[in-house]
Amino acid sequence: MALTGYHRKHSIRVLRGEVTKTSAAPARDRLYDEAVRQVLTVLWEAADRVCGKRLKALVPLLVDAMERHGHLDLDPIIRTKVLQVSAATIDRMLAAARLHIDGQRSRRKGVGSAIRRSIPVRTFSDWRDPPPGFFEIDIVEHCGGPKTDGDYVHTLTMTDIATGWTECVAMRMREQMLIVGAFEQVAGELPFAMLGVDSDNDSAFMSQSARDGCSWRW
Repeated sequence: MALTGYHRKHSIRVLRGEVTKTSAAPARDRLYDEAVRQVLTVLWEAADRVCGKRLKALVPLLVDAMERHGHLDLDPIIRTKVLQVSAATIDRMLAAARLHIDGQRSRRKGVGSAIRRSIPVRTFSDWRDPPPGFFEIDIVEHCGGPKTDGDYVHTLTMTDIATGWTECVAMRMREQMLIVGAFEQVAGELPFAMLGVDSDNDSAFMSQSARDGCSWRW
């Protein structure tokens, strides 16, 4: 009893061989089944293959819009599950689809991964009427079609969330310090203070140089 923690009566039954091994508990039905995975894949493609956290914020709007326009016709149970699924589960369920799209290439771990973890993810639902000065940013590569080897002129596009004010800065290539310089140029020309920038996970933004050069703006 001291070694096993069994009650005295239970110990007696065990020694007499009266206790049989209990059958394994029946496996639970998967809450998020193949139908949910297929719906999430459709929503993920419609949202331009965003990450799980961003897709989680978009799901209610996407489901409503796609049902309203006849692109989805969901069973009520499946619809409830899709609306309840967490961001982490979305990432797990879409892992196979992402692997297929990425050609089975895994992201190199190291400094870049640490930088990505240090920068919080913010979706459109997190803005809540911000003041002027917070910019959504992206880079456009002027390659004229399918991307081939070599450098091309790039445009850093910065759009203020509150006002729609947009600044475009030409860069001769995609380079971290050129991006930091563009931030400084735009900040010096704006009629209001530049308070922050929000980007995608482009490696040009998720770099130590860009992080250190504008840490107050992230």
